[in-house]
Amino acid sequence: MPFITKKLHSPVRQMALTFLMDELGITRSEGQRLIARGRLTQNGIVMDDQFGFVEGSCEFICFEPVTRGFKPMFVANDFAVYDKPSGLSVHPHSRQSPYTLNDEIKHQFGEDANATHRIDQETSGLVLISRHKNSESVLKRLFSERAITKKYLAMVRGEVKGQIDIQEPLYRKDHPNLLISMVVKVDPKGKPAHTIIKPLRYFPQYDMTLVEASPLTGRTHQIRVHLFHVKHPIVGDPVYGPDEEEVTRFIKKELSSEDRLRIGGSTRLLLHAHSLEFTYENEHICIVSEKDFIQECFEAMGISRG
Repeated sequence: MPFITKKLHSPVRQMALTFLMDELGITRSEGQRLIARGRLTQNGIVMDDQFGFVEGSCEFICFEPVTRGFKPMFVANDFAVYDKPSGLSVHPHSRQSPYTLNDEIKHQFGEDANATHRIDQETSGLVLISRHKNSESVLKRLFSERAITKKYLAMVRGEVKGQIDIQEPLYRKDHPNLLISMVVKVDPKGKPAHTIIKPLRYFPQYDMTLVEASPLTGRTHQIRVHLFHVKHPIVGDPVYGPDEEEVTRFIKKELSSEDRLRIGGSTRLLLHAHSLEFTYENEHICIVSEKDFIQECFEAMGISRG
């Protein structure tokens, strides 16, 4: 478990922020961030006020990365790229979360390294990470300005005969019910979203098409929802396609690989972040995944590629 609790001791009454800075050798801003996140407790009470005081025994919850030897596919001075497998989360969802890509990022590049964009746990493929705070700021700005071109591969139901330009707003309702809050829908109340779909290869024997998806905006589940909306759902999507009962079972982690294969035709979501292209410090960068996505699709569907 990457989150562990350390026992600390303040011999005198002092400000919580000063104590953490001295004890952990961190900057003021880092200390403020950790206190705001409720990482410091005393007598079971969270010390979330940086101007509060501590004295005597206290506990600090810290993130200690655990490596499994998963290496990035590309490393530069300021950033790196991982080719993530489906099923691996980028960040821990809670302090009880097991191993995530964040473990490898922090283990290999240090505390200041971070993922610079979102990618679903179910989606495989390229994740761009910054190696320090300066590059994080630059790369996140490039994403916000849409100066980084992302292209995905997806295996979808049916035959896609030509390019599809999808411009449908996407809406997600903030709701205590996890099913309601998780599912994104095409809705006029939503935020603008734009995806371009290009067919690459049709497999008539399985009535499915390999497509390239280019999201021109960055909404949650954008490619998945847009493809579902145009009647070409992604093979193996556990949320957009199955009935509500099966979606609920997926959210509750009650579906086995066999269940998913039976229900959705694949043991995983067949969506892959295939390439990243951008300019960094006047250098043109183009990174393409080395994975054989078609082979991975067929393996996940339990059929022979031949």
